[in-house]
Amino acid sequence: MKTIGFIGLGVMGRSMAANIKKAGYDLRISTRTKATAGELIAAGATWCDTVAGLASGCDAIITIVGYPQDVEEVYFGEGGLLESAAPNTILIDMTTSSPSLARRIYTAAKEKGIATLDAPVSGGDVGAKNGTLSIMIGGDTTSFKTALPLFESMGKNIVYQGKAGAGQHCKASNQIAIASIMMGVVEAIRYAEEAGLDPRTVLTSIESGAAGSWSLSNLAPRMLEGNFEPGFFVKHFLKDMKIALDSSEELGFNPQGLSLAQKLYQQIADAGDDDKGTQVLYKYY
Repeated sequence: MKTIGFIGLGVMGRSMAANIKKAGYDLRISTRTKATAGELIAAGATWCDTVAGLASGCDAIITIVGYPQDVEEVYFGEGGLLESAAPNTILIDMTTSSPSLARRIYTAAKEKGIATLDAPVSGGDVGAKNGTLSIMIGGDTTSFKTALPLFESMGKNIVYQGKAGAGQHCKASNQIAIASIMMGVVEAIRYAEEAGLDPRTVLTSIESGAAGSWSLSNLAPRMLEGNFEPGFFVKHFLKDMKIALDSSEELGFNPQGLSLAQKLYQQIADAGDDDKGTQVLYKYY
């Protein structure tokens, strides 16, 4: 693969696209607001006004947009990828979306001779910038092997999970874990503060032990600095939790920690902080 299309240049997407360009690929980009693409255009990426215009001549096209309805629009809408991508193109959706939508895209694309992979990521803004994302992939193994060098330009922990939709199911598992971990991190810090301890000293003791986690090491310091700017938006976390809750219901599973976290974060969104980072939970405790 030589020419890569990239749709969606948000907090994660901009850095992911930049790493693809650095890896030597010919990069074609499109997003709703051209201003967000300025640095990439300056670095040699080609701007495309439409999805259809981007799709022409691409070997693979990556999408990482906001919500499942945005994925629907990009793939199934007029001039969308399923209409405009050429046969043998690999379409890779890296949005955190629903497993059922991933399977629907796979089926519709296969009828047109187009390959698809669902490949959501974890690692936040730091992982996206450093090219160390964890990438969870569902789809056909042949497509996965073809796209592997492209994934390696964006991530380090790249794991094939199974058939179409499996990547999204894995990401749901990831978000379920994070939901309860975030409550635990915040409660640990608040407990230390109430006990009269220096929470930074407490972090030094506990982050390398059994309580250690990415959230504890990376987000707890931001909480203590009063830095609630987004590495990952509350509004997107709520979207992810709804996907996980809906999928859990389909599976007949009741994730109680996830349900509690969803209620807490909904209160945060209702109070107007849905554009803050997930570490803003500390403010509400």
